[in-house]
Amino acid sequence: MRLVEGPDDVAEGAAWLSARDARMARAVALCAPLPLRRREDGFAALASAIVSQQVSTASAAAIWARCEGAGLTEADAVRCAADDILRQAGLSRPKQRYLRALAEAGIDYEVLRRAPDEEVIATLVAVPGIGRWTAEIYAMFSLGRRDVFAAGDLALQEAARRLYGLERRPTERELRERAQAWSPWASVAARALWAYYRLETGREGAA
Repeated sequence: MRLVEGPDDVAEGAAWLSARDARMARAVALCAPLPLRRREDGFAALASAIVSQQVSTASAAAIWARCEGAGLTEADAVRCAADDILRQAGLSRPKQRYLRALAEAGIDYEVLRRAPDEEVIATLVAVPGIGRWTAEIYAMFSLGRRDVFAAGDLALQEAARRLYGLERRPTERELRERAQAWSPWASVAARALWAYYRLETGREGAA
């Protein structure tokens, strides 16, 4: 399984995309070198993603720091923690429930590293609190999958609108269809679009 492991992989994908798509070539030229954005995988990565949902970046960082301080970065610790401990870390009741569901899910993260892309997505979205966007971001950044694309991301949709001169933002379905042309380097195309979004708006477009 070919993964995006380092800057050379990103550069190879960017070159492949640029040779086949003039608009993507423009984004790459304006934003190169594209960021790698690789992260650790495992329970803590998904727990942090759940904590970050629907709160500001600063709030998410503060809550996750408290979770780390309380040792809530392992499934066993979350399973054993009293509700008061989770609440003191700043977790709302829904997020307490989601973290417990993740801890009880019994995901084999070693096996997940070798699973096909759609199996990774299906395994993760089966856990309450993890939607397709979170699953795709995890596959792209924590597992290094090169042909996954988070088409539901609003920043990617807006970047595509600007880059391709569209009258409106493409829907998730429309953008997913467009991303088929970027296979097998769709995750690098996403990196290019996020970088272009940042260039155009001055805002970060990926968690």
